[in-house]
Amino acid sequence: MKTAVFLVFFLAIVFNALANILIKASTLRKGTDIYSSVNGFMSEMLNPYFVGGLISFGLALLAYRYVLGNGIKLSVGYPIMTTAGFAIVIFASKIFFNETLYPVQWVGIAFLAVGLWLVASRLSV
Repeated sequence: MKTAVFLVFFLAIVFNALANILIKASTLRKGTDIYSSVNGFMSEMLNPYFVGGLISFGLALLAYRYVLGNGIKLSVGYPIMTTAGFAIVIFASKIFFNETLYPVQWVGIAFLAVGLWLVASRLSV
């Protein structure tokens, strides 16, 4: 498998995690109830963080489709994509949204890392 496929796979993972982070960031604007009016809804749909999140999801989807069609098995790719995405989002939540990570969550992260390593061991260049 070519290095380019791994690079695109890495980008798919990053764009997927970024999309989730941007969608969360889009919710932080206070004082707007998007369901109270059509204007509120349209305003939220044009929120730059929300739009960036949608674009990131689209790019992640395209990149992920590419890697699945170029040698990465779904049974390996999906677990890696979701687990690596979990890890990125967990750390970004701590850094950007000041969320608390409890000791039990750190244990979970360690299990994710071990599981990711085991699944990724089936990936070959």
